Amino acid sequence: MSGFGRLNPTTNDFEFGSFKRNSDRISYRQEPEIDTFKHCKNKNSRCSPLPLSLCLSLQMLRRSFSRISPLLSNGLVLRSGPRCCSPHRFCSSSHSSATLNPSVSREEESRESPRPAATVSIDRSGLYNPPEHSHEPSSVPELVKHLKSIIKFRGGPISVAEYMEEVLTNPQSGFYINRDVFGAGGDFITSPDVSQMFGEMVGVWTVCLWEQMGQPENVNLVELGPGRGTLMADLLRSSSKFSKFTKSLNIHMVECSPALQKVQYSTLKCADEAMNDDGSAKRTISMLSGSSISWHATLEQVPLGLPTIIIAHEFYDALPVHQFQKTPRGWCEKMIDISEDSLFRFVLSPQPTPASLLYLTKRCRWASSEEKRDLEHIEVCPKAMELTHQIAKRISLDGGGALIVDYGKDGLISDSLQAIRKHKFVDILDNPGSADLSAYVDFASLRHSAEEVSDNISVHGPITQSQFLGSLGINFRVEALLQNCTEEQAESLRAGYWRFVGDGEAPFWEGPDELTPIGMGTRYLAMAIVNKKQGTPIAFE
Repeated sequence: MSGFGRLNPTTNDFEFGSFKRNSDRISYRQEPEIDTFKHCKNKNSRCSPLPLSLCLSLQMLRRSFSRISPLLSNGLVLRSGPRCCSPHRFCSSSHSSATLNPSVSREEESRESPRPAATVSIDRSGLYNPPEHSHEPSSVPELVKHLKSIIKFRGGPISVAEYMEEVLTNPQSGFYINRDVFGAGGDFITSPDVSQMFGEMVGVWTVCLWEQMGQPENVNLVELGPGRGTLMADLLRSSSKFSKFTKSLNIHMVECSPALQKVQYSTLKCADEAMNDDGSAKRTISMLSGSSISWHATLEQVPLGLPTIIIAHEFYDALPVHQFQKTPRGWCEKMIDISEDSLFRFVLSPQPTPASLLYLTKRCRWASSEEKRDLEHIEVCPKAMELTHQIAKRISLDGGGALIVDYGKDGLISDSLQAIRKHKFVDILDNPGSADLSAYVDFASLRHSAEEVSDNISVHGPITQSQFLGSLGINFRVEALLQNCTEEQAESLRAGYWRFVGDGEAPFWEGPDELTPIGMGTRYLAMAIVNKKQGTPIAFE
């Protein structure tokens, strides 16, 4: 049996030769070293000495490549002979591809007629062609792209609560974050925008609670979701005669929108005041009352340790809700997915979700069997329950109270989520980030959440907004204002009063039908959470 060679154990060189097997022993026959200069006819060619056996091996490798070149070329032309950048020089044979002829130089090889190369045609019609890159701005809003990316990354739908939170408070594109959405020029109107009387009545309630607390010298006055700051401004103006009260105030505005913080700063006539000689420390003062004022993104950032009065007007309705629907397989969570035409759509979870196992179960424990029996849909707001728990804990430890005014019900909420854009109802999934989303407040769940905290807490209400404002004397206030105003102002006062305490369309209205005041006196409810030491707050006796 022949072979190419072996490794010399002494020199670690590979020796070319042949070997044969005799029984169990292999004997090698050393081939004499071949000087390639002796085989080269062209003595001027500067060939390097190279063992002939190695040249034969390389030539056989070349022949193998020539056989399979049509399969490997794939449309590419293969060279007819090997090329190398090493100092060694390889020559092609004029007789056979398997025979080494060192007498032919590279110059002679280049003059030989080239052999036609094999080619293969390739069908590239099925290859992926990426779309051309465009520098034109995309017409798809950033929030829409963000929501779709979340759904695609998750590999499935997101909850209504997560959708609602992103739409309203996304740091870059949320509805509330970068603009003023309140008032006639915005998307909706709140009670403080209707008339100064609402803020004045809340001011009466706040001063009375402060007196019930024992008139502390330092108190935190906190407003959640202050909007444009109109309610706080009317509260401070109406209470300015009670100097001891205004001097005790440390005002804290809980607002996540930088744009609205600037609006509130202006509404409250704020100014920055140096606290030391070099001006390195400053504080912000409201010129309406001389009280210090600061802003926070969350209630947790408001300092503890002082008696606290918290105002939450039309704040809870913007907290994200989970929605559940009864099906033959049980309660399923309502989710938001992307349809085949890349639009948002509602879908149902195929199995119980963490929200249904935790929040829905907890909420249903607080409801009677009669209340749950006929419901096909249920809304639950975990953040409302968590916030109320936090408020009650703070009041239990530091004293004080909280006033919550919002539209809602004293019981389970079925399906109330709505979207408002430019004072009109629109589809919830249409152009997210361009419309306000809100839902009815479940006051029963707020009461249970507060009462779970401590025995030091008492919850009062809810009562209707009409009852609340009436008990605080809004009737006398509107009569006093009507005594000294123009006819146009009187019409505005009567319309505002009806919106606060009325129910349905105003019977006295003689103006355009589209401007008919709609009474919200029974749709809006008021609830108070106080420390038991202070007794029952005014308007809730």
